[in-house]
Amino acid sequence: MSEIPTIKPRRKGRSGMQAMLIPSQNMVSEQIRSAPEGVFTDAGVLRRGLAAQYGADACCPVTVQRHLRAIAELSFGALEKGEPVSTVTPYWRMVDPSSLFAKRLAGGPAFIRERLAAERQEG
Repeated sequence: MSEIPTIKPRRKGRSGMQAMLIPSQNMVSEQIRSAPEGVFTDAGVLRRGLAAQYGADACCPVTVQRHLRAIAELSFGALEKGEPVSTVTPYWRMVDPSSLFAKRLAGGPAFIRERLAAERQEG
């Protein structure tokens, strides 16, 4: 844990409160890199893992989605420039290729499916 996490109190229900982690892009990237290769892992798993790692009750889904989009742009751009796959954050592991979100990401659903299939063959 190289970064100091931002954890904000947030209302939960009528009278409850919860500690909400607002992760940095680096925190999200590190969590993605630890996901199993060749397998789609739901972003909810990523958020629960981050919340547990930093001692929060939950992790902000909006922030995670924004970071995923930025990470996808950076990773896809680097791959287009010829960077090796091993040097980029494998965002395709966290995006369901059949989701609407996948259609809005760099590379789109076809690229996500291709990368997951390639990782399954390599592993």
